Amino acid sequence: MQRDPDGQIKLEQRDHLLLIGIDRPEKRNGFTPKLFSELAAAYSHLEATPELWCGVLYAEGDHFTAGLDMPKIAPLRREGKPLIPPAEVDPFNLRAPLRTKPMIIALKGICFTVAIELMLAADIAIAAENCRFSQLEVKRGIMAGCGATFRMVQRAGWGNAMQILLTGDEFNARDALRYNFVQEVVPVGTELTRAIELAQRVARQAPLAVRATMENARLAMNEGWQAAYAAVADTQRRLYSSEDAKEGVQSFLEKREARFAGR
Repeated sequence: MQRDPDGQIKLEQRDHLLLIGIDRPEKRNGFTPKLFSELAAAYSHLEATPELWCGVLYAEGDHFTAGLDMPKIAPLRREGKPLIPPAEVDPFNLRAPLRTKPMIIALKGICFTVAIELMLAADIAIAAENCRFSQLEVKRGIMAGCGATFRMVQRAGWGNAMQILLTGDEFNARDALRYNFVQEVVPVGTELTRAIELAQRVARQAPLAVRATMENARLAMNEGWQAAYAAVADTQRRLYSSEDAKEGVQSFLEKREARFAGR
């Protein structure tokens, strides 16, 4: 079968997980409008499917992505057209509807521009030891536009963020760990296995509680801890009334692992 030169996004469901694969390795997974559109559709599918509780984002080939396929992307940017269809969930989590289900990302090899911004938008990031990161937009006469300009400052502090953003210089996996961009650095070839392992651990927990935890943490980050605390009582009342909370108590009494249903 002939491959689409603009690439494709692969989907695989494993129990309660959705594996989302960026599939254009012959072009180092350079992002095209088609990839953006299909990636957003994949995130929307994760959100809309009740039996899917956690996502894993990865890439085919030796590299996560070399960044944007500029000849294909630049005309849209010059015209101010969105890369993400308005009706779909934004993989960068920058506008409503915000993603509510956890996303774990597995990174490897070249991880330029959009790779970093997808990493910063994810909830847990696993990096292979051979990762090469660069937010190199300033070298192309443009600016990072999918969250790096403020998320890097939140994670790494002003000086570290500016050193990365204003030079476009490369940094490695250990640097990314030091900057709080990734949570683990693992041997090359094990990054996806580790990401899936963590996703499975997340998916063994109560889905409503996982989503509520993410929502409250995001509220604290965006509006302050007082706003997050003010929402706790109503959220806890709802969670304590759920079937999963009853199963949690029962599993504790019976000294077994809980079997949650997401209700």
